[in-house]
Amino acid sequence: MKLTPALLPRLIEAIADVIEKNAEEVTALDQAIGDGDHVTNLQRGIQALMAQREELSRLDWAAAWQKIGMTLMSAIGGASGSLYGTLFIALSKAAREQSLDLQSFADVFTKGVEAVKQRGKADAGEKTMLDVYIPVADYLRTAAENSVALPEVLANISQVAIAGMESTRDMVATKGRASFLEERSRGHIDAGAKTGQLMICAIVDVLTKQLTTPA
Repeated sequence: MKLTPALLPRLIEAIADVIEKNAEEVTALDQAIGDGDHVTNLQRGIQALMAQREELSRLDWAAAWQKIGMTLMSAIGGASGSLYGTLFIALSKAAREQSLDLQSFADVFTKGVEAVKQRGKADAGEKTMLDVYIPVADYLRTAAENSVALPEVLANISQVAIAGMESTRDMVATKGRASFLEERSRGHIDAGAKTGQLMICAIVDVLTKQLTTPA
């Protein structure tokens, strides 16, 4: 199966749908230990991408990710806009002159996550979206090195993302507004990790259907 940016409209629509369906739950998570505006800000970025989805589908991956990154940075604003913008712009830089397969995407995605770590000055275990993205990047690299079949990779990515999101419940936040709560931040799932997990699982669902639909 060749994955091209022609899939982007379906991917963006799936992400918009899953965030809308879970907006109330995620807002409650964010209000418990954050500013309460995470979903609103994220949806502003997603709506900007919805307006561009057909245009994005006609680009190559590097150009599409660059445009997505710039759009998210300006439309979302704040810390989330900066981090998601950084992720996609780094994906774009790493993907130039490459044909994407599992091996190369694992490398590209790892570089994107590394850029987010540097921009946010954060790492795994600090109760952020990185607690989802770092384990997913690690799993992709391991799967690529071991030549795991794509259907199995997709099934496992969702489980890795969910486990990463759940792991934030017992962490003490050290970044963002939640860090002011110190020990009281324990017991709550991080809203950024939750939306990261939801979006990754939505992408996996689209790719799985694409894989299993006869040509």
